[in-house]
Amino acid sequence: MNQPARHLPPAAAKCRRKFLRNFPGGFRDQKYLEWERGYKWNAHQRWNDELSAATFRRLLRDGQHEAIAARAVRIESRTNLLFSFEKMALRDAVKSAEGAALFSEGLCDFLHGRGGDQQRFERWCEIVGQLPRRQTRVLTWPVVTVFGYIAQPDRHIFLKPTVTRTAARAYDFGFTYSSRPSWATYASLLAFAKQVCRDQRDLRPADFIDAQGFIWVQGSDEY
Repeated sequence: MNQPARHLPPAAAKCRRKFLRNFPGGFRDQKYLEWERGYKWNAHQRWNDELSAATFRRLLRDGQHEAIAARAVRIESRTNLLFSFEKMALRDAVKSAEGAALFSEGLCDFLHGRGGDQQRFERWCEIVGQLPRRQTRVLTWPVVTVFGYIAQPDRHIFLKPTVTRTAARAYDFGFTYSSRPSWATYASLLAFAKQVCRDQRDLRPADFIDAQGFIWVQGSDEY
């Protein structure tokens, strides 16, 4: 049985124990793979099959904005990452030609564009804020972070605000949070995820899917 790493502070060690009570095999535990990692990794693989960098750029060159948006929304829809009202707001936002173009060009820039992480993330938030809105607002943390997480889980992480704030308090991590998407909060989340991966390195987390899975266990009512 995995024992808490001796170097961990008390709060982090307690969180580790909670994770291992639920998944004694750590990030290779069969129940963990079935409950937390598997469907997210499957979404990532579908993304690579349908919207790899080369495919994404080719579709953009051909003006296939609607096709890009439809693929991205379809891949996300097979997960439970977004709430139903967020899924609906997203579908409404990319339904028009204008919305699909904004979304697809902005997302390609975020994932594959020029500049540093901060510049690309801030441009992406600006684009999401410009998407057409019917009822529910589109510019939320889950919507802003879900596609980077699915497409590039080695670089990006998904933010569920309430769960993550609860987990950060349990872990005694100073998470900087603002309800409006901003680089300061996202950078703080990335730092939290990297800290989790460092602290649990003997459990061999593969990427930020595992970091987010660990965080989810700490903050979700499910556990």
